[in-house]
Amino acid sequence: MPSASSPPARLWDGAFRWFYFGRIIDLTGSAMTPVVLTLAVLERTGSARHVGIVLAANVAATVAFILIGGVVGDRWARSRILVTTALVAGVMQLGMAAVVFGQEFHLPLMSLFAAATGLLGAFNTPALRGIVPELVLPANVQRANALLATGRHLARIGAPATAGILVVTIGGGWALVIDAITFLIAAACFTRLPHTGIAPKRTALVRELRAGWSTFISLRWIWVLTLCYFAVNLLLVGPWQVLGPLVVTQTYGATTWGVLLSLRGVAMVAASALVAVVRFSNPLIGGLLLGTLSALPLAALGVGATLPVLIAAVMVAAMGMSAAMITYDTCLQRYIPANKLSRVTSYDDAFAFAAVPLSQLAAGPLAEVIGIHRLLGMCALGIVAFQLLPLISPAVRQVSRQ
Repeated sequence: MPSASSPPARLWDGAFRWFYFGRIIDLTGSAMTPVVLTLAVLERTGSARHVGIVLAANVAATVAFILIGGVVGDRWARSRILVTTALVAGVMQLGMAAVVFGQEFHLPLMSLFAAATGLLGAFNTPALRGIVPELVLPANVQRANALLATGRHLARIGAPATAGILVVTIGGGWALVIDAITFLIAAACFTRLPHTGIAPKRTALVRELRAGWSTFISLRWIWVLTLCYFAVNLLLVGPWQVLGPLVVTQTYGATTWGVLLSLRGVAMVAASALVAVVRFSNPLIGGLLLGTLSALPLAALGVGATLPVLIAAVMVAAMGMSAAMITYDTCLQRYIPANKLSRVTSYDDAFAFAAVPLSQLAAGPLAEVIGIHRLLGMCALGIVAFQLLPLISPAVRQVSRQ
C-alpha cells in the first residue's frame, strides 16, 4: 500500500493543484515584468545597450548562484524555498516599481533590483524543477509538466499585451505593483505544499556540489545537450530580447511587441496541450527537431518580413520550443535520481544560461558593427545548426529509445 506521504494516484487530488494555482498566479504577474522593463528602459533611454544591461543583470545573478541553489533544493524542503523566494520577490518588484514611478530613471538601481530578482531565481528554479516528482506519481510526470506548461503559457497570453498597453497609457510602475501582489498570493498557495525533499544527511556544500557534478558529467546525453543549448541561447536570447523589441517597435509600433509575446503564448498553449496527450517515441530527438523552429522569428526580422509573416514565424517557433522544453524536462525528471535532481539540473541551467547575459550584452554592440538585420539572419542559421548537432551523439539517441 502507498504510504501516507505518497502522491495521490489522480493528478488533481493532492498538493499538485495548490502548486499549479500558485505557479499560474505567480507567472501571470511576472510575465509582464520583462515587457515592462524592456519598454520602460527603451522609453527612458532609447538604448538597446541599456536594455541589455538590465536584462543581463537579472540572468547573471541567477547563473552565479544557481549551483548553490541546486544544493539547497536537494537539502531543504522545496516547498519552503518556493514560499520564501516568492515573498522576497514581491518586495523586489515593489522596489522596481518605485524606480519606474520616479521622475528620473536610475539605470544602476534598476539593474540592482533586477540582479536581486535573479538571485532569487537561482534558488527558485532548481526547487521548481525538482518538486514535480514529489507531488505526482511517475506515470503522471509528463502530464503534470504539460499542464504546467499550458498554464504558464495561458498566463503569458494576456499579460505581455497588457503590460505594453500599461506602459503606453499609465506607465509600467503599476504593472510591477500587480506583479508584486501576485508573488504574495503565490506564496500563500505554496504554503499548502508538503515539506518533503529534505536530505536525510547534510554534508559539506562542496561535497554535495561534487556529488551533483559527478552525476551530471556521468550522463553524457545531458552535458552534450547542455553545451548545445549554451550555443543556442547565445545566438537566440540577446537578439530576440534586446534587438527584437527595438526593431518591432520602430517598424510596427510601441504596442506590437507585447501583442507578439501574447500571440507567442497562445501558440505555446496549443503545443503544450498537445504534448499532454501525445507520447513521443523519441522525445529528445523530436524535441531537438522541433527546436530548430525557434530560429524563424529572427529570420523573419532579419529579412524585414511583413507583420503577418512575423506573427506566423513567432507562433510556429513558440510551438516548437514549448514541445522541446516539455520533453526535455520530462527526461531529466525520469532519468535522474530524485535526491540529486535539483543539483544536476542546476548544473544544466548554469551552463546553458551562462550564455544569456553574454548574449544580451553583446547584441547591441554587435548590431552596431554588423548591422541589425544581418546579425539576426546569421543567428537564425546558427540556431538551426546547433539544434541539430546533438543528433550526432549516440548517447542522445540512446536515451530517446528508452
